[in-house]
Amino acid sequence: MARETKKQKKERAARAVELLKNIYPSSECALEYGGEAWKLLVMGRLSAQCTDARVNIVCRTLFQKYPSAEALAEAPLSDIEEIVRPCGLFRTKAESIKAACAKLCYEYNGVLPSTMEELLTFPGVGRKIANLLLGDIYKMPAIVADTHCIRICGRLGFYPTTLKDPHKVEIIMSELVEPIEQSDFCHRTVMFGREYCMARSPKCSDCPLGEICKEKS
Repeated sequence: MARETKKQKKERAARAVELLKNIYPSSECALEYGGEAWKLLVMGRLSAQCTDARVNIVCRTLFQKYPSAEALAEAPLSDIEEIVRPCGLFRTKAESIKAACAKLCYEYNGVLPSTMEELLTFPGVGRKIANLLLGDIYKMPAIVADTHCIRICGRLGFYPTTLKDPHKVEIIMSELVEPIEQSDFCHRTVMFGREYCMARSPKCSDCPLGEICKEKS
């Protein structure tokens, strides 16, 4: 079998984008942040090794008690820890959330920066969260290489399924998916990963992306 060219991969990626649009016309972020950048900053940090559903539940309590970034920045660390405990790694997460909110308020006057370089200086923020923020808040090209994106794009054959490095996946997919489609594409892979392409027992026989899936073929 001939090796797939970059052009062919881009064409297949474009088809994946269109198929996912047909399945999921809406591409909203699974984290219920209500359009407020500081909330997404907090929720993105809490989502590490935790489900979005649990983060949404925990943050209803957190944001009710501390309804602004400044309120969180001034909150007792022990109180934040107790609230976010169900999300796991609660001490580390609480500390970085409090520090990130303080940085946002006192260094950036409450306005989230719009560059990868600046976002990476925030406590607890890596490339995945930074891309989520850039894509959702600023509508910039951004590949959020979470577990769903890594698994699904690997199975589709855009890179070997053994590749698990988020940064390498981000680079590869950012060259294959059109910039304007990147953020929505990643949100849709999350939905697709939960409904069809689960880590275990994927629904390959019913897969609506079967026509372009290298693993299925």
